Amino acid sequence: MKNFVAEPLSLALRDLQQQGMLHDLPAQLDFDRPRQVEHGHLASNIALLLAKGAGKKPRDLAQAILDALPASPWIERVEIAGPGFLNFFLRPAGFQEAIAQVCAAGANFGRQDLGAGQRLHLEFVSANPTGPLHVGHGRGAAYGASLAEILRFCGYEVFCEYYVNDAGRQMDILAASVYLRYLEAAGEDLPWPFPQSAYRGDYVREIAAGLLAREGVAWLPAALDMPDLAAIADGDTAVDTLIAYLKAALGSEGYLRLHAAGLQEILSDIRADLAEFGVHYQNWYSEASLMQGGAVERAVERLQAGGYCYVADGAIWFRSTDFGDDKDRVLRRENGAYTYFASDVAYHFEKTERGFQRLIDMWGADHHGYIPRVRASMQALGADASSLEVLLVQFAILYRGSEKVSMSTRAGEFVTLRQLREEVGNDAARFFYVLRRADQHLDFDLELATKHSEENPVFYIQYAHARVHSLRRQASERGLSLPPAVVDLTTLTDPRELELADLLWRFPEQVASAARDREPHQIAFYLKDLAASFHTYYNATRILVEDEATRWARLTLADAVAQVLRNGLGLLGVGAPEQM
Repeated sequence: MKNFVAEPLSLALRDLQQQGMLHDLPAQLDFDRPRQVEHGHLASNIALLLAKGAGKKPRDLAQAILDALPASPWIERVEIAGPGFLNFFLRPAGFQEAIAQVCAAGANFGRQDLGAGQRLHLEFVSANPTGPLHVGHGRGAAYGASLAEILRFCGYEVFCEYYVNDAGRQMDILAASVYLRYLEAAGEDLPWPFPQSAYRGDYVREIAAGLLAREGVAWLPAALDMPDLAAIADGDTAVDTLIAYLKAALGSEGYLRLHAAGLQEILSDIRADLAEFGVHYQNWYSEASLMQGGAVERAVERLQAGGYCYVADGAIWFRSTDFGDDKDRVLRRENGAYTYFASDVAYHFEKTERGFQRLIDMWGADHHGYIPRVRASMQALGADASSLEVLLVQFAILYRGSEKVSMSTRAGEFVTLRQLREEVGNDAARFFYVLRRADQHLDFDLELATKHSEENPVFYIQYAHARVHSLRRQASERGLSLPPAVVDLTTLTDPRELELADLLWRFPEQVASAARDREPHQIAFYLKDLAASFHTYYNATRILVEDEATRWARLTLADAVAQVLRNGLGLLGVGAPEQM
């Protein structure tokens, strides 16, 4: 709809430029939508922006622009308001044309080329493979997958990647936890209580049972000389002591098999869970591969060669304070082990070496402090630090009634993403997860997500789509003719019909805004408004009337609504059922 106004306005501005009244013109024209239709359908402040350069009062320049506007079949009138705003009122023909364009574009309506093929790397979820995904991870998954689809729809080449944290202490703790459950599965009693800082979920028992079936009891002798963990007061120290013992007792090959048992089982479960949720990746990137391939070592050596590191207390430190960080960061500890941060440095630099022009990372909100140090490392390594964009995601909080559900991964007291999906369905889960800005807390209402009423937004939107298909079935059952390829839409002049058409025409604008702001919830709220408007129209207007021309026009409008609902739901990974 903006084009209906932008084109004649551009012609008017160029005319005034040729007359010498205007000089530099803006690269694009922006419009606002007045809150009340009495103030027009679109408003422009162009006269206020150009008045000073033109040496005129804004209202005088607005009048000159108005006088230069060519006649348009879409514009009914233009009014000057306030200090010099131009308010444009459109004819019904403009709204009718919007409906025709939706039908002509079909599944491509709203698609645009904002990204112009820019290669964009999107990393999201990347939960440690130490347990099944829980409902908190589900929010990042829904947000990331929806944003990827929106960006692709807007012309970006999006590459989705899951960073697998398969190295480091947490995976060692999982391996130790699996070994203790392996002993229990073999009928051995632990000489002390299961460590509090180990992973205690039932899934660990399942992994251990599989390990026993594959390895038999060959590893039982390793338990004979295990240290007395009960004598170690500090829980973390106790687990670290056990890890060190198992590495020595099982040998490198045996410990590697133990380590892989938990990793492979859980990672396989995560892959399947996300795929069933409609979340797919082009690559699963192993942190261990960074270590094994020498990428971490090379990145640290490059930082040292650039003079960005120093040694203190036997550790290698990165001078991140030189780039605005609040303190310097350790890259390699005094024992020779590289830190998680060192892996992050190598990983992000490797992304830029793969040729991605923009990097988007989705992190938990508790990781906000990592942003300056990662950007600092990129700058020190010669990469464009501004190419990194970090989106923070708050975990969703699940409620059963008024009771908050615990999500402690080690204790095993959490609701998995799979359990949530089985209870409310994929569609409700995907939609509810993106109903708020990602950096805002989200309370997930299980009862609302399963209601079949207008209170449940995803049901209400899908019901609007199903109602359109119901109209088609009713017409067929009654022997009524359906719309031909070309329909006369001039009968659509009712205010409700024009309101629906206006909403349809806003869809491309909303998609572009959601892409620029990285906010899929904008699409969710738009779909709620469109569905509500259609339900109001449906309840107030008889669509399958006897007059063919009117019936065809109204059915075409309904078809356009269904198409846009389908397009929008598709961007959010939500289905558009034809029957409910």
